[in-house]
Amino acid sequence: MSDNERIVRDFIATWPSLDVDRIVDFFTEDGVYYNMPIAPVAGRVNLRGFIATFLKDWTKTNWDILNVASSGNVVIAERIDHIHVGDKQIDLPCCGVFELENGKIKVWRDYFDLATYSKALA
Repeated sequence: MSDNERIVRDFIATWPSLDVDRIVDFFTEDGVYYNMPIAPVAGRVNLRGFIATFLKDWTKTNWDILNVASSGNVVIAERIDHIHVGDKQIDLPCCGVFELENGKIKVWRDYFDLATYSKALA
């Protein structure tokens, strides 16, 4: 396993903590999170606010990694994100593409179907 793959696996393993500061610490200062259905968010301060906004309603989460591929500074992680919002559970298939720089996430692009998430909340 490459160092970059280990970092991405550690990042994914941090999400169940729902600790925004721990999650955001994985990013470079100018890191970018591109949650594909919406515009990208850049910089740790902005990332902290963005991630905190959607985590505020989450009561629990666990992400299962299905497949990981890596080459150089790029890691691709196919996963199922199990998210609990109140008494509702969402099982969301995702694929994250991570670009790393000096042991931190420089860019994270997450691909998923927003309708799957929205329908589960309805």
